[in-house]
Amino acid sequence: MNKAVRRSQKKYGSMTLIIAIFAGMFFILIGQKPIAKGLIIGALFSVLNFVLIGEVLPMMIGKTRRTSTLYSLGSITFRFGLLAIPLILSLKMDAFNFAAAVVGIVMVQLIILGDHIVRHLFPGRIKRI
Repeated sequence: MNKAVRRSQKKYGSMTLIIAIFAGMFFILIGQKPIAKGLIIGALFSVLNFVLIGEVLPMMIGKTRRTSTLYSLGSITFRFGLLAIPLILSLKMDAFNFAAAVVGIVMVQLIILGDHIVRHLFPGRIKRI
C-alpha cells in the first residue's frame, strides 16, 4: 500500500476517533449516553470504511475493466452493508441515538473537509502530513 495513503488513513482516522471520544465524553458528562454511544459507534464504522477504501483501491489497478467493475461493486456493497450496522443498531436499540450515529458515520468526511478548509484559510501555517 502507498505510504501516503497510510499516512492519510492514520491522520484522518486518528483525528476522527479522538474527536468522537472527546465529544462522547462530553455527552456522557451532560447525561446523554445514547448520543455518546451513537457518535462513537458511527465514527468507528466510518474509520473502518475509510481504511477499507484504501485497501481495495490498489486491487483495482491494472485489472481489466470487467474485473475492476466487479471489485468496485463488491467493495461498495460490502462497505454500505458495514455502514448499515450502526444505523440498524441505533434504530433497534435505545442505547444508541440514530442522529448521532449518522453524524459519526460522516465524521471522517467532515474531518477531511474541515482540514482542507483550515489549510485554505491559513496557508503555510499548518504543517502538511
